[in-house]
Amino acid sequence: MSVLINRRDWISAGTLSFLASGAIGQSLSVTQAADGLARFGTAKSCVIVFLFGGQGQQDTYDLKPAAPSEIRGEFSPISTNVVGTQICEHLPSMAKIMDKVTIIRSMSHADFEHGSASYTALTGHPHPLPGTNTPARKEDFPTYGAVVARLKPTERSVPSAAVLGPVMHQGNRPPMAGQNAGFLGQAFEPFRVDKDPNAQDFAVNELALPSEINGGRFESRYDLLGRLERRLPAVDGNGEIQGMSDLKRRAFGLIGSGRSRQAFDLNREAPVLRDTYGRHKFGQTLLLARRLVEAEVPLITVNWARSNREEWDTHAKNYPTMKDKLLPPFDRGLSAFISDLDDRGLLDSTMVIALGEFGRTPRINKDAGRDHWPDVYSILVAGGGVKRGAIVGASDQHAAFPMTDPVGPWDLSATMYHLLGIPTDIHIVDRSGRPYSLTPGRVITDLLS
Repeated sequence: MSVLINRRDWISAGTLSFLASGAIGQSLSVTQAADGLARFGTAKSCVIVFLFGGQGQQDTYDLKPAAPSEIRGEFSPISTNVVGTQICEHLPSMAKIMDKVTIIRSMSHADFEHGSASYTALTGHPHPLPGTNTPARKEDFPTYGAVVARLKPTERSVPSAAVLGPVMHQGNRPPMAGQNAGFLGQAFEPFRVDKDPNAQDFAVNELALPSEINGGRFESRYDLLGRLERRLPAVDGNGEIQGMSDLKRRAFGLIGSGRSRQAFDLNREAPVLRDTYGRHKFGQTLLLARRLVEAEVPLITVNWARSNREEWDTHAKNYPTMKDKLLPPFDRGLSAFISDLDDRGLLDSTMVIALGEFGRTPRINKDAGRDHWPDVYSILVAGGGVKRGAIVGASDQHAAFPMTDPVGPWDLSATMYHLLGIPTDIHIVDRSGRPYSLTPGRVITDLLS
């Protein structure tokens, strides 16, 4: 059964920003996703940890010790602090906090290619050209951060969405699809920080005034921008100029905000805590993400992308690469991040999703690696209204296909929007007024606490 939510209902629910944005019509037909399911709107922020390349399910969260050696591989399972739940032996720190997280062992889709599968993982929509590495296009469905910036913008002087880590490419190709604002336009592009937070000279220069511009010149330029904006409607037929103007206005706001500068300042953290996260790129990036959660940034994406070939696309030498380069920083950084959020009372209001675009093949290949495998894979979810210490779904005896409760990336997107307080059956519109369904998925009720 559906109900009609009027303007008064939206205001009382704290959703006036939806109406003000023009992203939806004057009224909505909202299903039980908004008022019948548990935990609607319990998450203030969401952090997406994207493990580009595809993390192997049978070498992390879904080991198969009884399978033949060419399937089970070299790693052994260890017990965790949740009775009956085992994970990889090279995730000892994660094993100690499994009571704070939930594993989904039945993620599944049909796209074997990095580019289009990453698009699906980062938008919740299947790519219109599956199995391709088509570069980003203006007509793409927007990445999660852009959608949240459109539908749930922060009222704080901080970004509504941030991406920490490099823009992702396939080889020398242009940037992959799924990382930008797509049909929403540049005004909703997430704020990007691609520098290494572990570097001695780390600083977000975009938030600092150029040395030749003092406070007075800054204010005069901002005033000039305001005067120009008032002339835009007469000359801006398709909204492109307005989009750029909105982007510049946001930039002025961030530069003028001490709150933003402080949020990105890791020097405010105690050295012992920085050590706990790990003095490496992944650990310090997650620490930066925690600071953005504290600053009430709604959507934060942490990209683990190509860096000296230390990526999750392990077609060869899977086991030494995982054991020596990938799993140790992942284990230390993510366990510290989740524990830190919980210790500060932030985990219950912060959804954390750690996922890749797919998993790895059940059978080990001739190069001692595992290849692309979207048919089943595992991800980790925590906080924001998610159950603690649970397992959702199961794979078969070889971690090849779902045995119970298959879950698509679109279902994960619906669940994320639900927990962020965004009804899943609304439509968003592009700059020409064309409506698009927010998500084709369903809320994963078994995931809700």
